Amino acid sequence: MSPETSHQRATPAADERLLTALLVSSAVGVYFLIVVGATTSLLQGAGTCPTWPACDGAWLPRTTDPATLAAWGHRVAALLVALLLLGTAWTARRRAGARRVRLGLGVALALYPLQVAIGALTVVGTASSALAGAHLVVALAIFSAVVLALLWHLEGAGVPITAGASDELESPGTGTVVDDGPMAARRPDEESGTDDTDRCADPPALGARLRGYVSLTKPKLWWLLSLVSLASMGLAAGPALEIRTIVATTIGGILAIGASGTFNHVLERDLDRKMARTDDRPLVDGLIPVRRALAFGVALAVSSVVVFVAFVNVLAAVLGLVAILFYSVGYTLVLKPNTSQNVVIGGAVGAFPAFIGWAAVENTVGVPAFVLGAVIFLWTPAHFYNLALAYRDDYARAGLPMLPVVRGAAVTRRHLTLYLGATMVGAVLLGTTTTLGWVYALTATVFGAVFLVAVVGLHREQTDHAAMRAFHASNAYLGTLLLVVIVDAFAV
Repeated sequence: MSPETSHQRATPAADERLLTALLVSSAVGVYFLIVVGATTSLLQGAGTCPTWPACDGAWLPRTTDPATLAAWGHRVAALLVALLLLGTAWTARRRAGARRVRLGLGVALALYPLQVAIGALTVVGTASSALAGAHLVVALAIFSAVVLALLWHLEGAGVPITAGASDELESPGTGTVVDDGPMAARRPDEESGTDDTDRCADPPALGARLRGYVSLTKPKLWWLLSLVSLASMGLAAGPALEIRTIVATTIGGILAIGASGTFNHVLERDLDRKMARTDDRPLVDGLIPVRRALAFGVALAVSSVVVFVAFVNVLAAVLGLVAILFYSVGYTLVLKPNTSQNVVIGGAVGAFPAFIGWAAVENTVGVPAFVLGAVIFLWTPAHFYNLALAYRDDYARAGLPMLPVVRGAAVTRRHLTLYLGATMVGAVLLGTTTTLGWVYALTATVFGAVFLVAVVGLHREQTDHAAMRAFHASNAYLGTLLLVVIVDAFAV
């Protein structure tokens, strides 16, 4: 083979990588522009820079005022992103078979002048909520169009979405194991905190039983759902939030999570026997009798209601009880064994801590709590589908209709990407319905970009290792976002 032939064959692959990089950069750039715009609005930058396109007739800022700098920076970012979109569209134009990609980018470019015009009107005209809303809606439409263009590029224009032998992921190794819930995963060597050698030794009966009872409560869910609840409480009360409310709400929430997890173990014990990664659970190996586990779950549920009623309020108790019933009955018995949308619908249980946190402070559920709950709801499929991809053979053996099992890996990757885009949109809406500032905006952009890059890697590699990288990126995204919400909300 001659060097020229080799170079000719390498060129299409290089073009593909270039277009992928440009599409990812365009999506991140548009997203950054949106969150910077939201932050500029919060800082009332339009009031300090009332002319357009220059700021008070100056093309460079003459002040260090944060609001003015934010407004000026937003306009500069808009210009740079426009150039990036044009370069991406030009690159896609040269690629054969990229009709859908060009369509998505064409829609984004067509909407861009409209977005700029609306932005200019909000500056030089009379500011109104209608203009601000239109500005945000058009911006989110541009972002959605770019994300769709990226997805269509990754799938390959004109290639049908079907499952086949070439679409199979590598067989999962023994390293990472998924827990049977919408938002949980564990490693075999982390279940008891010991290695295989330690497991061979006979632990004290009491210690083994205690570890068994703790594992029934699915403790790896505690940290995430507690962060959601704390973030919602912070958004509702800010620095005035009392320690007593934090402690009581967190304890009540953990008890509710423990009850849900225990009932899940009880109801799925026969299914767990069929799956290699769950056949050592306490109810399967006989460590804890079913009747005692059921009594333990009831005790946790009752304790949760008592804590909420005694130290929080009745609304929080009702929401906690509904969450227990939804996860134990709705997800475990109804959704999981009967529909491929089990993770999507079941992910609604993750929104309840947001409702409970707000209710603990205000004795009602406000708009920011619903938006935060929506972020968790949308994030759950983008998070859990990575695990479902890596372990779809295991789910198939168990007869569970997870999306990769019934629709194939390609469809699952498509849904995963769309839910990621929707999650990022939800994060923007959370910023616009609260007083979260520029730290939140930067965090949402940076970690959203990390998550997006990991998902792009999953599309291109299609291996269980890539799926697990995307899974860990999803954890980093949501965990960091919640921490920033908490810090921002409690800042004086």
